[in-house]
Amino acid sequence: MKRLLSVSAISAAIAFTGATAFADGHIDHAIEARQSQMTLYAFSLGTLGAMAKGEMDYDATAAAAAASNLAALTMLDQSAMWPQGSDSASNDKSAAKADMWANFPDVMAKGKALGDAAAAMNAAAGTDLASLRGAMGPLGGACGACHKAYRESNN
Repeated sequence: MKRLLSVSAISAAIAFTGATAFADGHIDHAIEARQSQMTLYAFSLGTLGAMAKGEMDYDATAAAAAASNLAALTMLDQSAMWPQGSDSASNDKSAAKADMWANFPDVMAKGKALGDAAAAMNAAAGTDLASLRGAMGPLGGACGACHKAYRESNN
């Protein structure tokens, strides 16, 4: 009986430790996934922004591809990328403010605004430079609205 209790206690301890490690690993992977998605946003936005600013020649094919990629990224299901405990107060790998989880309806509205702005850019980018430039402000504003409210400053 003592042996059974010892084995049970050890098994429970291993399971608890493993679950904790899995949970911590899951949070780290979620943070890494969303940061990777943001990097891909930035890559496409960099192309579009450079064309809009005249730092790069306008290329309808390249603009359309960047806008299409950006629009596709906004359609990804991100629900698993934002678990509780993945905020900057809980994890030093994160720049997400903790109050984000208390204001999730606002976060979702900002996410929808980004999706709408990306769809508008997708429709405009391959048309001509003026259309791309016209869609750039709302797109940048949608990105900035969420970052200003829910992302820790880089300073």
